Amino acid sequence: MTVDNVLPKSLRDNPELGCWVSFDAPGVVGIRSGKVELGQGILTALAQIAADELPVDPALVALVPCDTDRSPDEGITAGSQSVEVSGASIRLAAAQARAALLGAAAARLGAEDARLSCRDGSILVDGAPTRLDFWSLASDVDWRQPVGGNVPVRPAGRDRAIGASHPRIDMAQKRAGAGFIHDLSLPGLLHARVVRQPFRLARLANVDEAWLERRHPGLTVLRRNDFLALVGPDEYGVHAAHAEAERFTAWEELPGLWQPAQTAGETVTRLGSAAPSAGKGGIDVRYSRAHVAHASIGPSCALALFDAGRLTVWSHSQGIFPLRAQIAACLGLESSAVRVVHAHGAGCYGHNGADDAALDAAIVALEMPGRPVRILWSREDELGRGPLGTAMSTGVAARVDAAGRVVSWSLSVVSAPHAQRPGFGGHVNLSSAEALDSARLPARVEDLPDAAGGGAARNAVAIYDFPGQQVSVRLETGSRIRTSSLRSLGAHLNVFAIECAMDELADLAGVDPLDFRLRHLSDARCRAVLEGAAEMSGWPGSRPAGEGRALGIAAARYKNKGAWLAAVAEVSVDEAVRLERLWLYADMGLVINPQGARSQIEGGAIQAASWTLKEAVKVEDDRVPAFDWSAYPILKFSELPEIETRFVIDPARPPLGAGEAAQGPVAAAIGNAVSRALGLRMRDLPLTRDRLVAVLMGA
Repeated sequence: MTVDNVLPKSLRDNPELGCWVSFDAPGVVGIRSGKVELGQGILTALAQIAADELPVDPALVALVPCDTDRSPDEGITAGSQSVEVSGASIRLAAAQARAALLGAAAARLGAEDARLSCRDGSILVDGAPTRLDFWSLASDVDWRQPVGGNVPVRPAGRDRAIGASHPRIDMAQKRAGAGFIHDLSLPGLLHARVVRQPFRLARLANVDEAWLERRHPGLTVLRRNDFLALVGPDEYGVHAAHAEAERFTAWEELPGLWQPAQTAGETVTRLGSAAPSAGKGGIDVRYSRAHVAHASIGPSCALALFDAGRLTVWSHSQGIFPLRAQIAACLGLESSAVRVVHAHGAGCYGHNGADDAALDAAIVALEMPGRPVRILWSREDELGRGPLGTAMSTGVAARVDAAGRVVSWSLSVVSAPHAQRPGFGGHVNLSSAEALDSARLPARVEDLPDAAGGGAARNAVAIYDFPGQQVSVRLETGSRIRTSSLRSLGAHLNVFAIECAMDELADLAGVDPLDFRLRHLSDARCRAVLEGAAEMSGWPGSRPAGEGRALGIAAARYKNKGAWLAAVAEVSVDEAVRLERLWLYADMGLVINPQGARSQIEGGAIQAASWTLKEAVKVEDDRVPAFDWSAYPILKFSELPEIETRFVIDPARPPLGAGEAAQGPVAAAIGNAVSRALGLRMRDLPLTRDRLVAVLMGA
């Protein structure tokens, strides 16, 4: 579980054993993680890891709710790192807790360590039960001791917790209607909505409070510079007033107030030494995608209470510790005076409006001590006023020789920033912080570093054995539209571009797209998933190109260090593109919970299909006009493809995150299938009917 004796970062940052494991309640093993549940089933997987290591029945394991007062600080739940990092940390902590408790039992019983064992928390001597258990021995252990990683872990899956599809432990409350932040209520609750700036750094020129009082009496108007909130005890009265905000507010633009952020300029990476570019033929093309909304089914929500000098915030943020720091900095509080408690929200993979809603609630609560405040965003705000997934373009220039091998490869990325979460780059990165003080607009932005997988650069290096690669990445900050992290970041388009380019080069070489990939691929695990997906789908299919129905294939390793996934898509193209079937083959190492892994892979595939075929945020004059579902179609249940997913099963390999592995390969497989079905290449996402018509007319 350690690499070169280096502990996982989460353990290095939070070394105390008691930060991770506790036995405070009889019969319950308390496990603490700084990673939060986003709908990805991580709580269940972490419970299985702890259960296998102790070993106890998974039913005895309870994940303590993530809370800045009680949980280890593991930063942000992102990048498909929860099992790899938090799971590894919990496994090592559980191993040390087991050893410490067995040591305490040996001391009490005067027995040799070799005679002791444990099962479901009960201590056994020579296999026979004693009166001791983990809970009665917990007081004998120093829980402040650091986790050193020197206690051998047990073989994974030995007790069948790991590798079994245990049901989600968070679902019972949700099915009962009480599992989400939207269900939380506190005595004396006030409801609030923020009238959001229609564009970044818009100045609030006027609020007609007299009209508002006549139309919606009894509301409190809270204005601080360009921050405006409506507050009252009746939720629907507040919402009705908010819906008419255009009738009592006036906004204006102050020329020169908004300025583009500085960047580090273009970065260029060169790998290997490319051969001369002479060859049989080549391509020099660009692929693109539009801005994409998070489009969570449930809008962002937060609660806050300022009482006795301490601010408590309930949020579905993916990073409660960075959020706490920025709320404190923005409001002039010490971090110790702010507590953030995670509560489950609608599924979201990335930086949506959750953090903004938390600061909204905190600002209002600070002005109304002793009264809990609940913020709920409108649908229009959720779709268009939170951070968006980034529009970007990726160009590929490459050539093949007479033998059908790639001899030169150059990829260039131009993208708005992907990494503007709270605190990143030293900035607050919250919209209401900028409304309170326009000086909080970031003056400089950076891409995520390579160690974190990159942002715009994520998966920009191809996995293939080319003689050389050149990769250039440039952040574009000329738009005031706010962008940040969305599931897979730049990997969605970069993999789409690389894998579509591989198909285009295969056509130039006159080679089957699968064979073309395999001749450039020495990575055995990637070859295995490609060949597995091809076999599942009956690749290459029986239809020739250009007949309206075809298969497409693609593969990638997420962040070039995570899970491998190959996808084959079958599409039909008539007046529009319809995705008929998907075959997915994944290698994510040790699979903790097969059903959970399948849900992650297939959920990602469906979202990728929706982005690829339908989703695009409309931009007018560098602004995002208010819109709802009618202007932002997503894949409907009636449009879902049949999906078959298989895994490479190898318990000897460490687990790899799977939450974002499908985004790029599925997009590229669809794009390649569409191009084969048409006999024409489509390079700009989404692959809508209008774009389909434009390509056909252009041909």
